[in-house]
Amino acid sequence: MPKLGVNIDHVATIRQARGGIEPDPVWAAMKAELGGADQITVHLREDRRHILDRDLRLLKETVHVKLNLECACVDEMLTIACDTKPERVCLVPEKREEVTTEGGLDVVANFDRVSDSVKRLHDAGIFVSLFIDPVESQIAASKKLNVEAVELHTGSYADAPTDLDQSRELIVLENASQHVLEHQMILHAGHGLNYLNVTDVADIEGMEELNIGHSIISRAVFVGLEDAVSEMKQLCLR
Repeated sequence: MPKLGVNIDHVATIRQARGGIEPDPVWAAMKAELGGADQITVHLREDRRHILDRDLRLLKETVHVKLNLECACVDEMLTIACDTKPERVCLVPEKREEVTTEGGLDVVANFDRVSDSVKRLHDAGIFVSLFIDPVESQIAASKKLNVEAVELHTGSYADAPTDLDQSRELIVLENASQHVLEHQMILHAGHGLNYLNVTDVADIEGMEELNIGHSIISRAVFVGLEDAVSEMKQLCLR
């Protein structure tokens, strides 16, 4: 059964809405750990819309589980990653105008750029994954870069308008997952997963890790973060 990475970006989003100091995502990471999180995930964006450099530094010092940094393939972010040395870095696409990450990293079209980024992170001793769409060509290109893992973008599955559409998207994910395993890479998935749709993805053969943020933070408004993480963890383990 997959491990659970909890993305705490949206705790920082609430903080930044007022420009103050609360709620603190560093405190949120501690509560997520108490709820059973196997990993804390944060996305340090170029515009610093939620997670800040200060958060990343403190999380590196205080998180007891793995720390997974999502970032774009740009020099500034790679320098921060290599200096901070989180256990893991997941390279993602990034557009300043998007509300959240839209689609996977196009490894095929940006092969040289991504290759340089992967090499730089590997030279710093960091485990690297790529956030990609569940497409065979993207999986094959990722394998050529010798990354340890790929995280399949589950947005089309999560946003499917009908049960039939979701079933079709699940088959796409299952087939892509098989390709990942055949290429001997570690299988991760995430984006848009929630308490109603996570189980089928968690049950995909070989699924090692799920990264989930928005639905957990939304649930935490009503039940508290520790319980929200615990509930999601139980669904992943079921």
